[in-house]
Amino acid sequence: MNVLIVSAHPEPRSLTNAMRDAAAEQLRSDGHAVRVTDLYAAGWKSEVDRADFPTLPPGQRLRVPQASGEAFASGALTGDVVQQQEGLLWADALILAFPLWWFSMPAILKGWIDRVYAYGFAYGVGEHSDTRWGDRYGEGRLAGKRAMLVVTAGGWPSHYGPRGINGPIDDLLFPIQHGVLFYPGYEVLPPFVSYRADRMDEGGFEATSQELRTRMTDLFTDTPIPFRRQNGGDYAIPTMELRQEAAPAHVTGFAAHRMPD
Repeated sequence: MNVLIVSAHPEPRSLTNAMRDAAAEQLRSDGHAVRVTDLYAAGWKSEVDRADFPTLPPGQRLRVPQASGEAFASGALTGDVVQQQEGLLWADALILAFPLWWFSMPAILKGWIDRVYAYGFAYGVGEHSDTRWGDRYGEGRLAGKRAMLVVTAGGWPSHYGPRGINGPIDDLLFPIQHGVLFYPGYEVLPPFVSYRADRMDEGGFEATSQELRTRMTDLFTDTPIPFRRQNGGDYAIPTMELRQEAAPAHVTGFAAHRMPD
């Protein structure tokens, strides 16, 4: 199988990059083809601006979704974006490796998503009508592929627990796992999170990297997070609200968008 790893950490010797390398090594050992995109090493341009749409007339107002869709349809996206899109189509699985900074991903990785997830490629696809609201949330161009987050965090596991001060880790990662990965169709695996990243000693790294290697061995057999599919009947269209019969009224927030265990 083909696996694309996209990593985002400015320090080559960081725990993030060490975990990325351990994952890649295990995947290759298991016979998979692996490509690694190190966004910092590549000098990835993170901001979306007019330079992303070279055919946009100079005097025309920049409407990013419209410009993105027109550039994608006409084959006018910039070469770096096209290369990354081709990588996503090549890969049977995508792994995003990054440190948790200010409760989210580093800006460079968000910029990769902003630019690579063009209109017509990752969103704005499929029929939009009173009975169907596009191919998304479990459907879309990347359906049938798998995705997973490999995250390093500075806090203790308890800080990200059900009653932890930082909030549950699954809630913090929900916008990425559900919104960035499940939205264009990926089956999303539970994340691999390393805590107390700045205080991990060699023994801790060996144990943690071995746990990650085990997860890589099971990358194509692990059970995905049971997010509800948009067009599976649980949501009213076009309001996109969860139907009362799909879950009790008291089930709200992020938890509402997962099938019951």
